[in-house]
Amino acid sequence: MSNKVEALEIPAKANKKKILSPIVCVILFLKIVIIGYFIYLFNQSFEAGSVLFDRTFFLFIIAGFFAQLIDGALGMAYGISCTTLLLSLGIPPKLASASVHTSEIFTTGVSGLSHIRFNNLDKKLFFSIVFTGVIGATAGAYLLADILDGSMVKPYISAYLVILGAYLIYKAFRKKENKKPKRKYASFLALFGGLFDAVGGGGWGPIVTSNLLSQGHNPRKTIGTVNTAEFFVTYFATVVFIFILGVQHLDIVLGLVIGGVIAAPLGAYIASKVNPKTLLILVGVLVVLTSSYNLFQLL
Repeated sequence: MSNKVEALEIPAKANKKKILSPIVCVILFLKIVIIGYFIYLFNQSFEAGSVLFDRTFFLFIIAGFFAQLIDGALGMAYGISCTTLLLSLGIPPKLASASVHTSEIFTTGVSGLSHIRFNNLDKKLFFSIVFTGVIGATAGAYLLADILDGSMVKPYISAYLVILGAYLIYKAFRKKENKKPKRKYASFLALFGGLFDAVGGGGWGPIVTSNLLSQGHNPRKTIGTVNTAEFFVTYFATVVFIFILGVQHLDIVLGLVIGGVIAAPLGAYIASKVNPKTLLILVGVLVVLTSSYNLFQLL
């Protein structure tokens, strides 16, 4: 009997690796391409002396570390945290969003690979959100860089997220119902989340993760899947920013990348170990606090 069980388990594991490997390979390939490009840019900047390693640079490292630690563990808040810091330092919204998305290429890639390593990925959900998320982010990056003022829509998004965060907290304490999670709106959520993430400098996690959790999806798998898809969303949004705006503030990008890459595996590990109910409560509280703060600033 045990031999039969082992025979069934081995193909299942092999099949799992076979399905995941294309995702890993694509992430690694895209990261190699962008790393090569940025090595070229950094060499030029160092020769020109335009990258400064002062106290502000170390502030960017600390911000990147804690933002990615929270994002990797709870599936959100990297963009919101970093963008808020950059705006407070006087960086224009377009350049702040572009810098954050550029740094996220590196941090979300490491985070996605870490979530795959800790088995935090729902493959069907991943393919439901990654393509429309990329479309939304690409469109949003173009609108922000060339046409739209992102501050116009942020108050409405923030108000919606406050309500959604409160609902997540309520859902965590409510008696559990054995209902099958809904996935039919996942693609639309990803389109919406990718669009406003690029326009507002953050929002992919709060919009996509929060809504999927409210529909009954497993917190650990949802956080890992949304984080992994975020790499592709961020990557193509950044390509648009680079094409239209170029690459500026490389010291900001480097600081955020260093801090974020260090924190990414730790955040994924935390997500794989924390109780689902606790994760849901923490996500809800984080959404309410960050969205309330944003709403207060905007109003």
